[in-house]
Amino acid sequence: MKKTTALLPLLFLSLRASAQPAADKTVRYSPPLTEELTRLREAALASDYGYRRLAHLSHNIGPRLSGSPQAAKAVEYVAAEMRALGAEVSLERLMVPHWVRGAETAELVEYAGQAAGSTQKILVTALGGSAATQADGLTAEVAVVCSMDELRKLGKGKIQGKIVLFDVKFDKSMAEAGYSGDAYHQAVFYRAAGASAAARLGAAASLVRSVGSADFRLPHTGAVNYSSETARIPAGAVAAEDAEMISDLASQGPVKMRLVLTPQTLPDVASANVVADLRGTEHPEQIVLVSGHLDSWDLGTGSIDDGAGVAMAMQTLQLIKRLGLKPKRTVRLVAWMNEENGNRGGETYARDHNDGLMNQILAIESDNGAGHALGFMAHMKPEALAMLKPLSELLAPIGAGIAKHSEEPVEVDITPLQELGVPGAMPLNDRRAYFHYHHTAADTLDKVVPRELQENSAVMSTLAWAAANLPDVLPR
Repeated sequence: MKKTTALLPLLFLSLRASAQPAADKTVRYSPPLTEELTRLREAALASDYGYRRLAHLSHNIGPRLSGSPQAAKAVEYVAAEMRALGAEVSLERLMVPHWVRGAETAELVEYAGQAAGSTQKILVTALGGSAATQADGLTAEVAVVCSMDELRKLGKGKIQGKIVLFDVKFDKSMAEAGYSGDAYHQAVFYRAAGASAAARLGAAASLVRSVGSADFRLPHTGAVNYSSETARIPAGAVAAEDAEMISDLASQGPVKMRLVLTPQTLPDVASANVVADLRGTEHPEQIVLVSGHLDSWDLGTGSIDDGAGVAMAMQTLQLIKRLGLKPKRTVRLVAWMNEENGNRGGETYARDHNDGLMNQILAIESDNGAGHALGFMAHMKPEALAMLKPLSELLAPIGAGIAKHSEEPVEVDITPLQELGVPGAMPLNDRRAYFHYHHTAADTLDKVVPRELQENSAVMSTLAWAAANLPDVLPR
């Protein structure tokens, strides 16, 4: 026993020695690069450039659904602003869906305990891409289900000709714990797939409980994904409180609803991704991409989804120019078109730039609002993430010191690039309130705190600058 005990200090020293080489491999940035990153961080925190551009997108241009005049105006605006900075600007053309929201109303016309001659108004919105009812609407009994299994168990005999309501709750506890994205993806499945599942059993229309983390009696829109093998039935979302009421009434007896949704799907329209480059001095062919999507849903003004992301990307280029910095690699802004109802912008870019894929060094996108910045999340090799780790120390003073790995691609528009091997990253921020307003009429400028937008701009700009100026490219 004494002999073994005597060996313990030697064993401890041996373990320390074996761990030491790994510590020596820690990436350290050069003093000039660290100084430039610090300047970018401080300049981002002191500038209102991004917020003023976001205000213009939100107030002066407004909702920017793909195919709309506002979306076209937004393309012109971002392109003009980037030209004014001295960036090389091009518009990369693509065709986008043109879906137009029409009338949308709903009311309960028959239910237990109803006062004679009365109805109850239901707050409803059409889902993007929805088919229409007849102009005067449809009236049918509502079948309430809480899962796909429950729908299948009811079968065609109890679903045919009815309006199916998927009363699937958003997990607020999960969101409050910091996992709002996970809660969203659990519930949004029914928004995307519910209509086709109901149509297979002969339903006349499909509604979902709004996919959101707060109950403000706000319907949340979003895209419906129809199966090519089923009829395209009208599809909408009702406010969470109204879903609760309908479920309660349905437990007491039959409930009938009159539903009017009159959207139109028009021919595709020509649009564009806005691409703006600050050319690299040493490797101009190598691209570090910063981005957000320029289109938005049409209920609000698209401030958090995703005007904020576009503003961060615009701010990144503006800061580099204002500070007189010269990137070794090209820093490229892309303002994507058609993320919300098709992702044609992201898919088109990945296809059109496929020949130069190895020169796409890093793709960064922000599409999660502008809550307090926490750091960044990256979909890349561990050794690539290690090259960006020094940013954690640099961003820690503003509370943004997290550098987190993601097994899955991050953000929709840059997913096609990541699936082809390009490293991807996104600013990580506090999203606990993001899904309160996401895809609603309350997605407006007042939901963005200027200081928090500045924090996110600091994350995006330093992340891009590090990748653009490291001695080596990020491995893939």
